[in-house]
Order: sequence, then structure tokens, then C-alpha cells
Amino acid sequence: MHTEKRVFLAGHNGMVGSALHRALLKEGCKEIITLGRGELDLTNQAAVEKFLYQEKPDIIYLAAAKVGGVFANNEYPAEFIYENLMIQNNLIHYAHKVGVQNLLFLGSSCIYPRICPQPIVEGALLQGGLEPTNEPYAVAKIAGIKLCEAYSRQYGRDYRSVMPTNLYGPGDNFHFENSHVIPALIRRFHEAKSTGEPEVVIWGTGTPMREFLYVDDLAEACIYIMNMRQGLYRSIVGEKNSHVNVGYGKDCSIEYLAKKIAATVGYSGSLKFDTSKPDGTPRKLLDTSLLSELGWAPKTMLGQGLRNTYEWYSSSLKGGSVSSVRT
Repeated sequence: MHTEKRVFLAGHNGMVGSALHRALLKEGCKEIITLGRGELDLTNQAAVEKFLYQEKPDIIYLAAAKVGGVFANNEYPAEFIYENLMIQNNLIHYAHKVGVQNLLFLGSSCIYPRICPQPIVEGALLQGGLEPTNEPYAVAKIAGIKLCEAYSRQYGRDYRSVMPTNLYGPGDNFHFENSHVIPALIRRFHEAKSTGEPEVVIWGTGTPMREFLYVDDLAEACIYIMNMRQGLYRSIVGEKNSHVNVGYGKDCSIEYLAKKIAATVGYSGSLKFDTSKPDGTPRKLLDTSLLSELGWAPKTMLGQGLRNTYEWYSSSLKGGSVSSVRT
């Protein structure tokens, strides 16, 4: 599908976007259009309209988004809902207007209710209240799913959506305050090893269960899903052409994860769990049976993915590429 097509990859500088770029090159895609924010502000409706009318790509991968951790979501809810809605609205609407038939929208598993039967099936969407700390971001992502559904149903477009689980890998955000659990622990264990700290304190009891997917596996899943014929895809996903969960299919405890990362980094000190700190949701695991029915399964086991991620982080530090690890 991709070899002779013009592909616009929105958000190519992010962790997901850069993984998609690698996967598209591996797929043999000859023309990948990428633009930084300085070249194209995706929240600017007029600019997006002009760009798409000029370029007229055949396929769009919508990986661009304003993302952040719990602190950022709590501090800047207005920016999170506004910027994400604008990016999605502009790209999806004008993709239709200029005749782009194929588009993939990347969402997030935070679209699902805070309290939800496990593992979480696609049908759980809008069946309960969202997690308050990232509700604005989740509402925007839900709107993106519904936009894709609406343009597919009303105009016959083939706009698909995928909802990935917790992601990690090269290009992740290792910021001290805003990073997610895997990059945060990699950085903390690396720094503790470097300074000889005898102990690393981890929030919570270590008992919550979480699922993690290597970002390059997500990228391959996205391309696999986009390569499926429309008729076959809809026969499995449904005529509504709604979203598909993309996950690893298994979860692990935070304690297990922490010990795995400590071993990967080579940290030999002790781990202490601060039980006075909150654990969050006890378990969050996506049901990936629909993805399995489509014929795709992840390839990268957690151990290998952690090694790859730590190697990338270490290389970035040694190369003085501070901005690339976003510290």
C-alpha cells in the first residue's frame, strides 16, 4: 500500500512518530512528507488547509499530539484539550476535503473509563467516567475517534483509529517530572548507579499491574492495520469502522518492572517502595483479541525492549544530545 504512495506523517519528531518513520522506510515507502512545528502549525486551520491542498498526500498518519505526564495534564488542562482538538479537527476535516481516502489516527488507552472490567475491550468506550487527572486529553482523543468514525460512515472514507497501551522505547521522554514509569525508572537507576546511591525509592506498593508495548511494535501494527483491505478490515472491526486496541497482551507488576529495569541498567543497590504514596489504578490491561483476529501480534519481549531503550538513552547522554532525551 505504501511503496508508491505519498505519505504525510504528522508528529514525526515524537517517540511514536519517529518509530513510524522507521517502519515506513522499512516498508519501502519512497515519499514520506514530514514537517516540524516551525514549518507547519497543525493547530492553525488555514495553514493546514493550504498545506493539504498543495501536497495532496495519499495517506496520513496522525501521530501528532500534545502529550505529557500527570503533572502537565493537571497544570495545563486547557492547552491539552484545545491543542489536541485543533490538531485532529484540522487534519481529519481537511484530509476529507482534499480527497485523502486513507488516514490512521493514534489515540491512547486513557480514553477508557477509570473503573473498567479487565482486560479492557473496545466496547468499554464511553461506558463510565474518565480518570480526572487526564480527562481533557482523553476527551480530545475520544473526539478524534468519533471524527474518524463520522467521516468514514458519512462519506465512505477509510479513516481508522488505534488505541495503544503504555508505550516505551527510543525517543521516549526522560524528563525528571513529566516522564512515564519506564523512562523515569531508567533515568533514576542510571543516575543512582552513576552516583553510587545505595537505595532507590519508588512510589507506591509496587503491586499495581501495567501493560507495556515497545514503540516499534506499535509502528509495525499501525502499518499492518493500514495495509488491510477495507472490506476485510470492516468485516472484523465492524461497519462502524471504530478503533482497535494495540497492546502487548500481558501485564506485570510495578515491582517486577522496577527490578527488571534495575538489572538492565546494572544497578545493584536496594529498592524501597514508599507505601505512603498513591498506587493509582490497580490494573490496566487492554483486550487485544480483536487485534489478534486481524492477524497481528507483538514481537519485542519486555527484556529486549528495555535493553534497546536503555542503550538509546545511554548513547544520547554520551553524545551530548540532551534535547533528544528531553531532560
